[in-house]
Amino acid sequence: MKITFYGQNSLGIEVSGTHLLVDPFISGNPLSKDKIDISSLQADYILLTHAHQDHVLDAEAIAKKTGATIVSNFEIAMYYQERGIKVHPMNHGGSWKFEFGKVKYVIAHHTSSFADGTYGGQPGGFVIEGEHKNIYIAGDTALTMDMKLIPMQTKLDLAILPIGDNFTMGVEDAIIASDFVACDKVLGVHYDTFGFIEIDHSAAKKKFYDADKDLMLLGIGESIEL
Repeated sequence: MKITFYGQNSLGIEVSGTHLLVDPFISGNPLSKDKIDISSLQADYILLTHAHQDHVLDAEAIAKKTGATIVSNFEIAMYYQERGIKVHPMNHGGSWKFEFGKVKYVIAHHTSSFADGTYGGQPGGFVIEGEHKNIYIAGDTALTMDMKLIPMQTKLDLAILPIGDNFTMGVEDAIIASDFVACDKVLGVHYDTFGFIEIDHSAAKKKFYDADKDLMLLGIGESIEL
């Protein structure tokens, strides 16, 4: 499983020959717009955690270019279906076996609306079990006790957690979240894109290190393999 960071909560995931794209906000992100050309991205599925613009800005353009299927909650799926895009609707607690693995849509505590004011349903995260590696994409969320349910069913190899604070969990809560999901290997997302969520990278890594955990902060376009 190969995971590439495109900034904010945007991720490319290659698993079993299938290309997943998570929360594509690239062309409007000042940190990534000059580094990543969205027309070059491959996508068989686009997973959207919620409807905020900094998570869905490029979803429609990429889906129409690639023919990708958008996977999200029912309201978001219907929003894109009306625009002629293939969708797979889900809701909290539900799972589906795709050709690349099993996906479960899990609780996130946040808000969700499109830039045009359309209601975006309830936000969520994804637990993906595929290619003998399991990951948790928290999406935008506060620390929540619901996270404790995840390791009851899935042993995670990586937790992808927001760490920018203000709109989501900060570093301290993300450390607790990693305890809740029983995964000490964390990929940090949702930080530095704009002033409210700028972080001190060294301080964040040290806090995780002092808690006997590993925090990875990838550069735009940088990848890891599990």
